[in-house]
Amino acid sequence: MKPIQLLENLFGHHEFQPPQESVIDRVLSGGHSLVIMPTGGGKSLCYQLPAVYFSMMASESERAPLTVVLSPLIALMKDQVDALIEKGISATYINSSLDRRQREARYQGISQGEYCLLYVTPERFRKPEFLESLRMRSVKLLAIDEAHCISQWGHDFRPDYTCIRQIRQEMENPTTLCLTATATLDVQRDILLQAGLGSFGETSDACKLYHHGIDRLNLTLNVLEVWGLDEKEEAIIKTIELLSENNPTLPGAKSSTSGIVYFTLIKTLLEMSERLRSQGVPHLCYHGDLERKERKRIQEEFMDGRSPLVLATNAFGMGIDKENIRFVIHAEVPGSMEAYYQEIGRAGRDGLPSECLLLYDQRDLATQLAFIEWSNPDADFYCRVYNLLRDDADSVRSFGIDWLRERLCDRNFHDRRLETVLSMFERHGIIEDELNLSQVKVVLPIPESLANQANRHEKRLRDLKKLHALVEYVQSSDRREYIRSYFGVPDGVTAL
Repeated sequence: MKPIQLLENLFGHHEFQPPQESVIDRVLSGGHSLVIMPTGGGKSLCYQLPAVYFSMMASESERAPLTVVLSPLIALMKDQVDALIEKGISATYINSSLDRRQREARYQGISQGEYCLLYVTPERFRKPEFLESLRMRSVKLLAIDEAHCISQWGHDFRPDYTCIRQIRQEMENPTTLCLTATATLDVQRDILLQAGLGSFGETSDACKLYHHGIDRLNLTLNVLEVWGLDEKEEAIIKTIELLSENNPTLPGAKSSTSGIVYFTLIKTLLEMSERLRSQGVPHLCYHGDLERKERKRIQEEFMDGRSPLVLATNAFGMGIDKENIRFVIHAEVPGSMEAYYQEIGRAGRDGLPSECLLLYDQRDLATQLAFIEWSNPDADFYCRVYNLLRDDADSVRSFGIDWLRERLCDRNFHDRRLETVLSMFERHGIIEDELNLSQVKVVLPIPESLANQANRHEKRLRDLKKLHALVEYVQSSDRREYIRSYFGVPDGVTAL
């Protein structure tokens, strides 16, 4: 069966979108690729269809080859797997949302030859029982979703993604497909380096770049300079009213006013919420301080259209795949072009006109500068935290984070550097039980990347440059061209 037949019979499409067919042909011939496509452009098909093809081509006497998809998005795994199962495709996922019994059942299924598609986080490769089950299968394709997470230059760097080279070796270096919606030239080069894919080229052992642009012409990009919450409130209400009045029933749209308003600070979000409620504007509020059940309820109400407007911090969005979001407003300046572009990418996934509005108050930059300082402790601070966790573990377990903060931050409860360090230690696997510290245990030495001051200084400087790039975007006379230039879109690549 040819790929186009699978596309029609299983996925319900009559033709490929560029560059899907070229990418799939290269995957089937064993070539590595880096694919950069806009959100909603159909990246997942580039590994889902080959996974089914490889499985169908296997003989009855052998276990079908496996396609492994590495993804940081636990919230999306279940949705994607459920959609594949509805199409009759044998797929599963393994992540921390499963209990022990469920994980063990899926490990056994992998060992016995079930599934042609497996979604996992890179952290899963720390587990010996998972590796044992995986060794029973031939991994034909490794797909790395959100591939920018591999790169130290990326906006959402994940330490476990630095193990990609070892993960590939564990699976005997299968054909590898890296996919992302955003990657600057530095990030593109670093993805190849970290994944052990050599350089860009046409040969079978090299990686080919498929860059299909990042610009989406259905999104209107606007910036409005404002001063204070009064002007922000006015702009938010005006945007909602204009979209409701001018586009009451956009052809093909389920709702013409569904939207997200992003905030940096929970405090500002809650204050704006009170203002909008007093104006009779119904909405939901989503932020990281809410209980998990409440966050899930809010997300479900927004996704099914019961509540079309949500005010949110950047905690809202990972796993949001709603087609008919008509607007995304940034009520406060985000920290980077990457974060901004990722968040506006949630608008207009149905291809219909959608508004992206950045409310630029220069005073908001001070908040982002403070965040940069908090998220970039120097090497000495990292080492001091590490030494206290290692040498005074009993006190840390007994008295918790406040005891640590008193010794490190002189009781400055607005200083968030300690939270950054604990989070990074947990991400690197240096400590266990990072959340409440009552059972904290140091299990690994501090890595050079955190203990070296030159590395820490370089990271801080990168973050400052990313914030400066956002200011340049605000001041740009051609914002689409600025985005293309920032993300290194090659000449000749057209917008969607």
